[in-house]
Amino acid sequence: MNREEGLKTDRRVNGALSDLTVLDLTRVVAGPFCSSLLGDMGARIIKIEKPGTGDDSRAYGPYVNGESAYFAMLNRSKYGVTLNLKTVKGKEMFLEFVKKADIVLENFRPGVMEKLGLGYGDLSAVNERIIYASVSGFGSYGPYSKRPGYDILAQAMGGLMSLTGPKGGEPTRAGNAMGDILGGMNMAIGVLAAVHARTLIGRGQKVDIALTDSIAVSLENAFTRYWVTEEVYKRNGNAYAALAPYDSYQAKDGLCIIACGNQKLFEIFSREVAGHPDWITDPRFLSNVLRVENMEELKVLIEGWSRDYTVDELVAMALNAGVPAGPVYDISQVVKDDHIAGARDMFPVIDHPVIGKMHVNGDAIKMTETAPRITRPAPLLGQDNETIYGELFGMEPEQIARLKSQGIL
Repeated sequence: MNREEGLKTDRRVNGALSDLTVLDLTRVVAGPFCSSLLGDMGARIIKIEKPGTGDDSRAYGPYVNGESAYFAMLNRSKYGVTLNLKTVKGKEMFLEFVKKADIVLENFRPGVMEKLGLGYGDLSAVNERIIYASVSGFGSYGPYSKRPGYDILAQAMGGLMSLTGPKGGEPTRAGNAMGDILGGMNMAIGVLAAVHARTLIGRGQKVDIALTDSIAVSLENAFTRYWVTEEVYKRNGNAYAALAPYDSYQAKDGLCIIACGNQKLFEIFSREVAGHPDWITDPRFLSNVLRVENMEELKVLIEGWSRDYTVDELVAMALNAGVPAGPVYDISQVVKDDHIAGARDMFPVIDHPVIGKMHVNGDAIKMTETAPRITRPAPLLGQDNETIYGELFGMEPEQIARLKSQGIL
């Protein structure tokens, strides 16, 4: 059975990536986030898990009816099979998969796939067009490449923690797995670039993503400032080293963001919103550079005004004058927002076979012709063994059952 004849079930023709088949060996966050993005864009994702236990995140809460909602959120739009890559038969079957696939994703520690005889060189020998993408804590080469890597290490060693936290406080981890998410996004970008490059050079290639690299490159002005001034940026709460006023400000009932990105906005804010044209001519605030140098004094003045109003009142006053502003939401407010949750549909509901109806994070990418959409809920462990192995290898249910009893599936 050739590639065109196999894997036809539910093949979409309106997904941007509907002609691609992805073998997903990844676990936990970074890799599964990448493959969920590709799956929502139409790629056929075959998630390959270890028999018996599967992806580590199946053991992460919260649970609903005994199933991990954490796993279900990160693994939608995928088919799920089991395969033991440590067995001879399992390796043979995986190589047969590779012959019919476009992309392989993995996030083992560098060197693990090579020890299994399934590294990029091994896979490209059976399919020179295969694109092999790996994501790890520190990448596949360099002094730290063999170290285990987790999101918190990437945030610490990539510099993000040093920038995050209250003034005078300790370095603080961002509240989400930012290293994993950025790593997954960069993995998706790298894969798509390699898919395009394949049309130019006629062969696949290896894509190597490090969580720490992904954090470091996201810090933009922190490194630029250091290279220019040798100044190590210090934690300063919600303030920004490049602009002022550009911070959170206390209102009667919470915090409000006011973001004056240029001189004109500062002048409009001072004169038309706060009613303080004197701030414009104050020698400490004549330019953005001066306002950044004196941002603490400016914040005291702004909060002397802002504390008399509610967040909603401050936001309305600023927006009516054309000054960017918004509330600081908690999670319960984000999921009820008419724009984010409503018009932008960032928390769609899917129907999971065990969990039932559940909200998942939607897609930030919006497209007019081939819009991403969640095609199926996350698979139960080995859920699609009969479908995928039947179509790909022509196996009967009895053969699949025998392989399962042998510890191969």
